[in-house]
Amino acid sequence: METEQTVVKISVRNLVEFILREGDIDNRTAGSMERDAMLQGSRIHRKIQRRMGSAYCAEVLLKIQCPCDGFTLQVEGRADGIMAEEGKTVIDEIKGVMRELEQVREPVGVHLAQAKCYAYIYASQNGLEEIDVQMTYCNLETEEIKRFRQQYQLEELEHWFMDLVHAYEKWAGFQIVWKKERNASIRRTEFPFPYREGQRDLAASVYRTILRRKKLFIQAPTGVGKTMATVFPTVRAMGEELGEKLFYLTAKTITRTVAEQAFQTLRSQGLLFKTITLTAKEKICFCEETECNPDACPYAKGHYDRVNDAVFDLITNGCDLTRNVLEAQAEKYQVCPFEMALDVSIWVDGVICDYNYVFDPNAHLKRFFSEGNKGGYLFLIDEAHNLVERGREMYSAEIYKEEILKMKRLVKAEDPRLAKRLEECNRLLLEMKRECENYTVLDEVRPAEEDAGYQVVESVSHVALKLMNVFGELERFLEECQDPKKREEILEFYFQVRDFLNIYDILDENYTIYTELERQGRFKLKLLCVNPAANLQKYLERGNSTVFFSATLLPIHYYKTLLSVETEDYAVYARSTFPMENRLLLLGTDVSTRYTLRGKEMYRRIALYILETIRAKRGNYMIFFPSYRFMEDVYEFFQIERKEEDKIECVLQSQYMGEEAREIFLETFEEAREDSLAGFCVMGGIFSEGIDLTRDRLIGAVIVGTGLPQGCNEREILSSYFDGRKLSGFDYAYLYPGMNKVLQSAGRVIRTEEDRGVILLLDERFLGARYQGTFPREWSGIQTCRLGDLSEKLKNFWGNGRI
Repeated sequence: METEQTVVKISVRNLVEFILREGDIDNRTAGSMERDAMLQGSRIHRKIQRRMGSAYCAEVLLKIQCPCDGFTLQVEGRADGIMAEEGKTVIDEIKGVMRELEQVREPVGVHLAQAKCYAYIYASQNGLEEIDVQMTYCNLETEEIKRFRQQYQLEELEHWFMDLVHAYEKWAGFQIVWKKERNASIRRTEFPFPYREGQRDLAASVYRTILRRKKLFIQAPTGVGKTMATVFPTVRAMGEELGEKLFYLTAKTITRTVAEQAFQTLRSQGLLFKTITLTAKEKICFCEETECNPDACPYAKGHYDRVNDAVFDLITNGCDLTRNVLEAQAEKYQVCPFEMALDVSIWVDGVICDYNYVFDPNAHLKRFFSEGNKGGYLFLIDEAHNLVERGREMYSAEIYKEEILKMKRLVKAEDPRLAKRLEECNRLLLEMKRECENYTVLDEVRPAEEDAGYQVVESVSHVALKLMNVFGELERFLEECQDPKKREEILEFYFQVRDFLNIYDILDENYTIYTELERQGRFKLKLLCVNPAANLQKYLERGNSTVFFSATLLPIHYYKTLLSVETEDYAVYARSTFPMENRLLLLGTDVSTRYTLRGKEMYRRIALYILETIRAKRGNYMIFFPSYRFMEDVYEFFQIERKEEDKIECVLQSQYMGEEAREIFLETFEEAREDSLAGFCVMGGIFSEGIDLTRDRLIGAVIVGTGLPQGCNEREILSSYFDGRKLSGFDYAYLYPGMNKVLQSAGRVIRTEEDRGVILLLDERFLGARYQGTFPREWSGIQTCRLGDLSEKLKNFWGNGRI
């Protein structure tokens, strides 16, 4: 019996851009800016299409199936327009551009290739011997139009199109063969370890969520084994055609390593599953400075001539495509490692990367997340508590009056047109600056110095209009500018304006617009995304299912509100597998970090708490503070109160630690020593989450304060926003983000079932019901203490265990 052939689908645009690219990477040209223009051009498309009359058919879906060796390739896309004109049929392809049309002297190669694909499909399916192709370029600012027209014979188009198809055939063929081998190996792969308590249920919850195409929030304490419990069922689901590609998203490099190890473990059992770890351009670039042009970088020169060979070689010969593997391949083929990695990501089964590759409107992987691309992805979002603030950052934008004035001065002599547009913007912001009023923040979270004034603004459409004018002039200036240094400054400002306008386009009820006169005198206009859930959803809906997981996803309703727009998301609270008796959880009730109570006596008392904790048992400790200033004040008294017999080595986190300094800091906890070690750190910093110090490498954490963010205008705006929606503004703006830092810091101590350790919370506010309502279930055994009885409680705990 004849079996049905596999059909591989590809869009016209993806086909031509992949097969026909050539030449250099060159960020000095307007290419990147043109791509931005394409994203902004949909309104212009519709406007032009409406003007063209009744004989013009807009957005015509075209597709064709081409027989290949063992499969059928289906090429499909939408022609912007098809029209009948004096007995001729014309395919119209519309492209929006920012630059002046006199600089567009001929159609861009890949643009014309798209139109030729549509022309071939339409002509071959409608019995036409010849067909016209029209390229319509439209300036997005002036709406001026320039057209190019050319006639093609069907025979000519057929030869050209079939060459294109045959060039892609080996790639599609590889994909089909690999998928069969991969799925067969998935069916043979078992969970690699004996299931811990609750781990099987967790894995089953992930699988059910994917099966039902839902979202799942997992609160899973350290030690549950949540990485493997999420990765394994997701891989199994892919083997059953429940998802096309797995995205494992992280906020920090160290959690990417954990994900890599999980896939390596499964591969050691025979799993065939290709994964790639994407590294930021600045980190993986071979050059001292990331200047992406053929004059500054040998890897940029001719990159597109060689990169497809490099990618095909890599995907047909390896599964674990880590940073080292990618760098070696890029060196071998003399191509840019970053751009090559992005191309490789198309052909792998799993992508391990930072959040921004999926969610950031300026950095997301356009090959997967461009408009209209629904890819059936499966998202595993690790350390998901970080996505709230990261989401706010990605979907917010700001513009400074001082930057506009600086750019005006920079170009005034040589470009009066641009200078005039900048001055128009400057005048508008000057008016807004004069209207800005003073504002005072809450006592409990007041900063050391008062913030300057801010004002919530209803609309900034007048500013956006002027910025659009600036944007067009900037585009022209960058095309003409010959001064590299000046061009670099203007380009940076160009991207600021672009980002502002892009965010302006998506403003909705989840935003607050405000102006602020900062303490340093700088004046800004900000589009603040208060609730990022709706913007995140635009990308998550390109997938089938999403799993958010973290050791600190409490309270769950807070994260559901800010990370999802759905009302029927699932949630799982995984039980801790650690013996409760291995941890002593204490709350010091005679200390506080309130601003009104801070002073020498309080700093001294906190220092004594820390000393008593370390004296109780020799070992490694971390002490977490709400700020660097607070840490330094307490450390001063810690040194004063230390006795000669206290054998304690101290290391302090500094405010501007580089990568090497961080590694040295952590390495001190790995070393064998006779004395105790005290690491003084800041809550919410690089050492308060994501680090894994097991057994005796860390036996205690002292957490000073409730972690509340420092009061500022933006926090007050967040608080007002949520109060206005009948949610607790203080909780959403201060309490929940602060307590997450506390829980993350506490999570550094007990990492395995063999660990024993002490967690000491220092602030009487932890006694309040509001704070205790955010405690995880496993903190139910918390004990209170005072400085006077601390030593006895510690002695009882350590005395009952191993010394």
